[in-house]
Amino acid sequence: MANSASGMAVHDDCKLKFQELKAKRNFRFIVFKIDEKIQQVAVEKLGEPTETYDDFTNSLPPNECRYAVFDFDFVTDENCQKSKIFFISWSPDGSRIRSKMLYASSKDRFRRELDGIQVELQATDPSEMSFDIIKARAF
Repeated sequence: MANSASGMAVHDDCKLKFQELKAKRNFRFIVFKIDEKIQQVAVEKLGEPTETYDDFTNSLPPNECRYAVFDFDFVTDENCQKSKIFFISWSPDGSRIRSKMLYASSKDRFRRELDGIQVELQATDPSEMSFDIIKARAF
């Protein structure tokens, strides 16, 4: 399926791996990359369930755009174990203008493909997606 606005296709693996993260908790996070040559969003990296938020943020390139999902586990004030799935649109200031435009124009359709996202975040530098911000948005 192609996105009419940007002509972007979504590789089936994106949806399959997301379902595994959501239902089976096989992954802590998934990083997605747009392959500009074939105009398709594909899985770039899968984070093991044991990996941390730092592992996740370190897997995002400092000067290239990416989409990502992160499964955040936390304990509520009532001492309940909970989890929220974050969709993060990573568009660092140092990335190419064309790349920023491509990711921005494809984001909504790609996000709709991933049924079960609970929190959406857009970040242009690491401070905009610090662990404290993730924690605050989860509650």
